[in-house]
Amino acid sequence: MGDWTPETVLARLKASSASSANLAGMARYGINTAHRIGASVPTMRALGREIGRDHALALALWKTGVADARIVAALIADPARMTSRDMDAWARDFDSWDVVDQVCANLFEKTPHARAKVLAWAERKEEFVKRAAFALIACIAWHDRKASDAEFIAWLEVIKAGATDERNYVRKAVNWALRHIGKRNRALNVAAIAAAQEIAKLDAKAARWIAADALRELRSEAIQKRLG
Repeated sequence: MGDWTPETVLARLKASSASSANLAGMARYGINTAHRIGASVPTMRALGREIGRDHALALALWKTGVADARIVAALIADPARMTSRDMDAWARDFDSWDVVDQVCANLFEKTPHARAKVLAWAERKEEFVKRAAFALIACIAWHDRKASDAEFIAWLEVIKAGATDERNYVRKAVNWALRHIGKRNRALNVAAIAAAQEIAKLDAKAARWIAADALRELRSEAIQKRLG
């Protein structure tokens, strides 16, 4: 772990811009503030850059249970060294939507197991594990420019299957995934709009919200102009 230890990382986070005001602001956005110092995302990103890649330290930071430290862990972990078992263990520990999204965007989507976890976690019952499946789709759609259209077309079926989950943090992630697929290119925009129209017909309040919100953006003048 080099010169850094979990204790020194936690001390740095506590000495940063963390404050009770930050925690209060996070709570207003539905972020779980238990076991959290209250450091800002820019602070955690800067600390991650300063530490650099340190997989052993990342694993140790995750075990602290402190949300801020876990986000730093995702920034410094080596995606190639994250095992499928490690990912499952971390996912079981998820207890706040922001940690899910940060871990998926900064680490999980870059691992060789990301695609398999989309399919596995989309079937899970735990709210934040299931959210992670759709957060991964959104992150891959957002960042992986080499991913094929066929991969996302297949995931639209996963999205349709998850669209009736009424839990807030699942439905928002399903919506996020659908919108990001539909913003990749013209062909996927057409496919995502068609999927949203099918979702709108499902007998679930969550499905109707997901569809309406996604269609509003995917049909918008700005998106249509950008996609040509």
